[in-house]
Amino acid sequence: MAGLKNIKQKIQSVKKTSTVTRAMEAVSAVKMRKAQERAIAARPYARAALRMLGSVSGSRDASNHPLTRERKEGKVGIVMITSDKGLAGSLNSAVLKKTQEFISDAGLSARDLVFICLGKRGYEFALRRGYSVVHHHTNISDGIDEEEFRRITRQVIDLQESGVTREVRVAYTDFRSTFEQEAAVHKILPVSLHVMERVIASITPERGKFADIENLSARRTQAGGDGASAYTIEPDTEEVFKVLIPKLANIAVFHKLLESKASEHSARMVAMKNATDKAREVVRDLTRKFNRVRQAAITREVSEITSGIEAMR
Repeated sequence: MAGLKNIKQKIQSVKKTSTVTRAMEAVSAVKMRKAQERAIAARPYARAALRMLGSVSGSRDASNHPLTRERKEGKVGIVMITSDKGLAGSLNSAVLKKTQEFISDAGLSARDLVFICLGKRGYEFALRRGYSVVHHHTNISDGIDEEEFRRITRQVIDLQESGVTREVRVAYTDFRSTFEQEAAVHKILPVSLHVMERVIASITPERGKFADIENLSARRTQAGGDGASAYTIEPDTEEVFKVLIPKLANIAVFHKLLESKASEHSARMVAMKNATDKAREVVRDLTRKFNRVRQAAITREVSEITSGIEAMR
C-alpha cells in the first residue's frame, strides 16, 4: 500500500506542475502576440526614418557626424539583449554562443570590448568571462516605449560620440516565427542605410499578412537612382543631424529589443507547451503503473483468501 500511496502522490504532483506550465504557456502566448504587434505597428515609423536617412546620406555633414563616421580607433561595443528569467529553452544560451562566436571570429580580446547588457543572463555571462560592462539594465518592461528607451540608447550613443567605441553591435534573438527564433549579432553603429534596411527587414515576419515588405532598392531604382537629394536645412545642418541621427540609432536598438521580447515569450510558450505535454505523458505512465500495482495487490489478496479457504477444508 505504501507503493500505491507514493505513486498517487507523484501523479498529483505532476498534475499540479502541469497546471502551472499550462498557465505560463497561455500568458507567454499573449505577451508574444503583443510584442510582435508592437514591432509591426512601429514598422512605418522605421521606414520613414530610413527614407529620411536615404535623403541626406550623401551630405558631407551627415557622413562626418560621429554616429555615421567609420573609424578604426576605439573598442567594439556589444549591446547584449537577453532575458531576466529562465524557462525559455535555449533562447539565452543561443545568444551567448553567438556572441562568443562573433568575438572569436573577429579576433577580439577582452580589452577590445565593452558591453552594455540588457537582461540578467547576458550580464552574468559578461562578468564570468571578465568583459568590461559599462552599463547594465534588468527587468525592462515589455511595455517600454521608444521615448523611455532613449535613456538606455543614450548610453550607447555617448560611447560612440566620445570615441570609446568605433562600432556597436547588438546581440539579440531574431523573431522569425512562433516556433523559430534565431540568435544574431548585427551592427547598428555607425548608422548607415544598410543598418536601417536590416532593422526594417528584421521586424517583418517571414510568413503572414505582414510579410509583404517592399523592396527599397527597387523603389530607389524606379525613382531614378539611389543618390541623395540636395536639401536646404533649417535652422542649420548640425542642429538637424543632432536630433535625427541619434533618433535613428534609438530606433535600431529599440526594435532589436522588441524582437528579443517577442522571441523570449515565444520560446517560453513553446517550452511550457512541451513541459505540459511531457507532464501528461508522465501522468499517463504513472497511472498505468498505479493500476498494475493495485491489480497485483488485489490478485495477491484474492490468492491469499483462496489459499486460506482451501487450507480450512
